[in-house]
Amino acid sequence: MAKNAAVPKKKFKKEWLKGYLFILPNFIGFLIFMGIPIIMGLVISFTNYDGFKTFDFVGLSNYIKMFSDEYFQVSFINNLVYTGVTVPCTIVIALLLAVALNVGIKGTGLFRTMFFFPNISSMVAVGIVWAMIFHPTRGPLNLFLSHIGISNPPQWLVSSSTALVSVMIVAIWKQAGYYMVIILAGLQSIPKHLYEAAEIDGANGLKRFFHITLPMLSPTMFMVTILALISSFQVFDLISIMTEGGPGRATNVLVYRIYQEGFKYLNFGYASAMAYFLFIIILIITLIQFRGQKKWVTYMQ
Repeated sequence: MAKNAAVPKKKFKKEWLKGYLFILPNFIGFLIFMGIPIIMGLVISFTNYDGFKTFDFVGLSNYIKMFSDEYFQVSFINNLVYTGVTVPCTIVIALLLAVALNVGIKGTGLFRTMFFFPNISSMVAVGIVWAMIFHPTRGPLNLFLSHIGISNPPQWLVSSSTALVSVMIVAIWKQAGYYMVIILAGLQSIPKHLYEAAEIDGANGLKRFFHITLPMLSPTMFMVTILALISSFQVFDLISIMTEGGPGRATNVLVYRIYQEGFKYLNFGYASAMAYFLFIIILIITLIQFRGQKKWVTYMQ
């Protein structure tokens, strides 16, 4: 009996070893390309490293400097505004598109592809095309506005009052299709018999949406919200391509500010400190979301 019991245990250990050998290459890659740079970035954030010879320990000076750096404060506020506008607008538009496509109108596949296409387009191409569209004198948007009688159309990317709004419009346009697909998958997983029962009870379309669709969709919406929040704090490419943080500081955000300090001014220590500050902000927001999900997220049993 003891011998028979030892055979499955030995087989289990062998399978366990095989499993870890399969994930070992991926783990080594993560350690080399992610783990070590993360640790080194934390170490550098406590130094005045300039990318060459200077590598002196300065303690918390870089972290303290952030709160007196006006440029950093402007970038942080811009990022909060960007997040506060793009995240809810993107999610609402994605939800409305997903609900409309879930009804089963003709050409659903075509519309789904059209709405998702901006997401798979190159960010460089998107930024360049939209910068041309927003051109104050030769852009098709202002030419159209002039033709319909608007004598003083917005200056879009060259005005500090509209530049961030212009970038946010492009970001919402590009990301809405991606989140639409995720929400659409969530909608299609809701049991049909719930709608049938509600219809028999006399619930109209609006009541079915608020009492069945939204509660059953809440796990998907929770995931989409977290993804959108993290993405909004990591915005860089659109800013770099369309405005380079300008005009002035109107569109400078945290990641672009980190890039400037690190790769333009060679203040790698200060840039690393800002990067870890950004990490802490994203971590706190995510933890708050996970803690608050108990109050509004409904999981099917």
